[in-house]
Amino acid sequence: MQRIGIIGTGTMATGIAQNAAQCGYDVVVRGRSQDSVDKCTAGVKKALDRMVAKEKITQAAADETLGHIQGTLALEDLKSCGLVIESVAEDLELKRELLEKVDALLEDDTILATNTSSLSVTKLASLTNRPAQFIGMHFFNPVPMMKLVEVVSGLRTSDATVATVRELAEKLGKVPVEVKDAPGFVVNRVLFPMINEAAFALGEGVSTAEGIDECMKFGCNHPMGPLALADLVGLDVVHAILTSLHREYGNPRYAPCLEITKRLEAGWLGRKAGRGFYDYSG
Repeated sequence: MQRIGIIGTGTMATGIAQNAAQCGYDVVVRGRSQDSVDKCTAGVKKALDRMVAKEKITQAAADETLGHIQGTLALEDLKSCGLVIESVAEDLELKRELLEKVDALLEDDTILATNTSSLSVTKLASLTNRPAQFIGMHFFNPVPMMKLVEVVSGLRTSDATVATVRELAEKLGKVPVEVKDAPGFVVNRVLFPMINEAAFALGEGVSTAEGIDECMKFGCNHPMGPLALADLVGLDVVHAILTSLHREYGNPRYAPCLEITKRLEAGWLGRKAGRGFYDYSG
């Protein structure tokens, strides 16, 4: 498998494309518009330029990586790929439309993976005619740096598909961990309630945002506190994942804290908006 297809051009798709291209794979990135495709390739180039400036890679290596990436607007260009990774927004209907279309184009033995962080892999697989060749590959942001890939099997995913995806993840320099198809998988199921609890502690005046984050950094050796992490992820994303966990499990501990909801309503979405739990406007 030397050619990998990616459906999507957002932050995660861009990171996956860079990671795969740096590891020598030819990558076909399919976007909905030429502008989105151009932004994706520009994002990869910007990341590579930073690495060159820091002398982590040579300019020749950066140029070679960019040469491995092909942008396209046509789903048909994914037909030559041995594996296709869907990495679009967490919207079931959007994924349904794309998965049904690409499934009809691919060879029968081509593996179709989803980078979903909250939707059922079994349900997404049922939208295709290849449930045995359908699997979850949950990458983490920033993809080129983060080692983990949660490998999520649907009820009908074959052992051969799991083995192939594990091998690919290792070739991408990742640590693949097999997890069951349960809402939030492992990381989000554990991480987002922690972020939620930190927001509750803030709302109850237990400490400041800085104090809560410092407690978790220096008391638990976390590289970043939960509230700063929420700002990095985006409070809209945090709220959406907590809402999904609450809906799936029916447990009130997953319901988004008012401190998160209020900021979402105010448009304080974190770093990307200039303000969240912290003020980034300066």
